[in-house]
Amino acid sequence: MDDAGILQLQAALVERFEALPDWEERYKLIIAYGRNLAPLPESDRTEVNKVRGCASTVWLAAAFDGRVVTYHADSDAILVRGLIALLLAVYSGHTPQEILDAPPAFIEELGLNTHLTTNRANGLSAMVRQLMVYALAFKAQAGSSAGTGTGA
Repeated sequence: MDDAGILQLQAALVERFEALPDWEERYKLIIAYGRNLAPLPESDRTEVNKVRGCASTVWLAAAFDGRVVTYHADSDAILVRGLIALLLAVYSGHTPQEILDAPPAFIEELGLNTHLTTNRANGLSAMVRQLMVYALAFKAQAGSSAGTGTGA
């Protein structure tokens, strides 16, 4: 099965949100994404997986199978849970390089950066940063394990 690329996923999200009449409906859709987010195992709710810079508690874990990155996340705040679900819908299941090559332009296109409180916008930036840090680490791990036979 050929998955849509990250840019296509971002464009589809923008299209879906732009079809809504107002921000009240958009917030409801963000919350719906959060409600559909798979539960995060208790074993991943650790200090190491907490995203720094978020006013609410956000956990973000990642796994790499040697080809693609799979992200898992949760938050104690329903809107923030929806925001992280949007990020996972776009970035999970792609290679580290694809993730690093696709900045989250949809955040500005949707107006999330201007319709969220400053704390939530800063938290969203922190979540994006953490997604990218994982992708960069997995890219480095893939490069080093290819040459040495060891992983991180």
